[in-house]
Order: sequence, then structure tokens, then C-alpha cells
Amino acid sequence: MDALEGGRGSQYEQACTRLHALLVRIAMDEVFRRGPRYRITGPELNDLAHQAAADALMRITHKIQEFRGEARFTTWAFRFVVLEVSSKLGRHFWRVSNTWFDLDECAQLPDRSGIDPVSHWQARELVAAARNAVETALSARQRQVFTAVVNGVPLETLASELETNRNALYKTMFDARKKLRAQLIASGHLSAAG
Repeated sequence: MDALEGGRGSQYEQACTRLHALLVRIAMDEVFRRGPRYRITGPELNDLAHQAAADALMRITHKIQEFRGEARFTTWAFRFVVLEVSSKLGRHFWRVSNTWFDLDECAQLPDRSGIDPVSHWQARELVAAARNAVETALSARQRQVFTAVVNGVPLETLASELETNRNALYKTMFDARKKLRAQLIASGHLSAAG
């Protein structure tokens, strides 16, 4: 850690190289753990991990003076790379995703879970009604936030992408759920008591 504070010389370069190797390992673990959820595989996953590690290294070297020693340096550095991975995964979601429910995937659920045909039909109908409610009852902003949250975009990434804060996102989600519930009750898909 002391070698990073200098900002120059061979000791600084060696410390950065060692830290980068550690950050790459952490980022690889994180993207391999979370990547499949975002449907990212292969070289793209490796590239994402290396980008996250490089960006985390830059942030760490710029913020090294803020390290107070209250935790191990590697624990402090771990936070930076995990946040970078979250940010990169969230950006990937925004670039490639335009749906939040895949009816074909939902249709396969009954076969795997042993649901009877009537329950299967009711579940498909509920999914279709929920999709319709999202499209018709929510504002564009609520739809954008709701879709991202349902797809697992981290709130920090979403707040950054939408230039807002977590509290505003919580409020938007609360209002969206309230509208969706009201529409599903009105259409007879949910009971008012439940």
C-alpha cells in the first residue's frame, strides 16, 4: 500500500502490477458468478472482468489517500472492483436488453415444476396480464426502473445510469408496484384481500 502512495517509480509500478493481478482474480470470480444471469459468456465475460479490474485500479490509485486503514487494504480494494463489475454488468444489460419477461421461458416452468395444465394456463395468463400492466399502467420512467430491477440490475448502477439516487428508485418501484397491483386486481388476476 505504501508503494502506491508515491505515484511514481519502479516500486509504484510493481505495486500496481500486483494489485491489478489481484483485482483481475476478484473480477473474474465475480463475473463468472454473476455473468450467466446477464447472459454473458466466453470472451465477453473475460473482457468485462479485465475492464473492471483496470477501472478499479485507476479509482484505487486516485483514492489511495482516502484509505484510513480501518480494514485490510485488500478488503478496501475488493469493494472497488466489485462495484466496477456491477457497473459493467448493468451497462451490458442496458445495451442488449429490451424485454423483461420471456414467455417461452415461463412456459417451460410447469414442465420442470410439475404444475397441472390448469395452473399452467393460469400462470401464463397472469404473466401476460402482468406484462400488459407494465406496458399500460406504468409511466415510461416507472417501466424503465421496474424492468431493470426485475432483471437484476444493481441499484447503484441503475441510479448512476439514470442520474438519480437509491431513494428515488425505491419510491419509483413502490409507485410502480402499487399501480401494477391495482391493475391486476381490476382485471381479476389478483384478489384485493391477497
